[in-house]
Amino acid sequence: MTARSPRERVRDNATALASLAVTGFWLAAMFTGQEWWLVALLVGYVVVVPLVELLYGDADEDEAVAEASVDETETPRASSADTDETPLERLRRRYAEGELTDEQFERKLERLLETETLEDIEDDAAVRDKARERQHETEET
Repeated sequence: MTARSPRERVRDNATALASLAVTGFWLAAMFTGQEWWLVALLVGYVVVVPLVELLYGDADEDEAVAEASVDETETPRASSADTDETPLERLRRRYAEGELTDEQFERKLERLLETETLEDIEDDAAVRDKARERQHETEET
């Protein structure tokens, strides 16, 4: 497992840090007798925290996707029949569509390759392709 830099940890926990900052800000305003503390609370939790979540909050979703792809590699492919994509293909597609940054792609690729080898992924894709061809042949007859 690779050690993450402080910058990466801050980025991964941006929403929690924003919530903490908003809470500290409005509490400090309230305890010092500022009349605008309620506005700070509302703007902080209604605007700032959701905005930070939109900008940086995909870390939790990325972890869930990575865990799901690890789970898919351990279970039969029938559960992922609706997508017909291997985890590697899905990762490549998301990167190509701009959903992932270079750093996210590399981190996810490392994680994926830790769970299975590239040859396993390609062999699995070839087996699925042959199954699709057989299915098309049976549908045509």
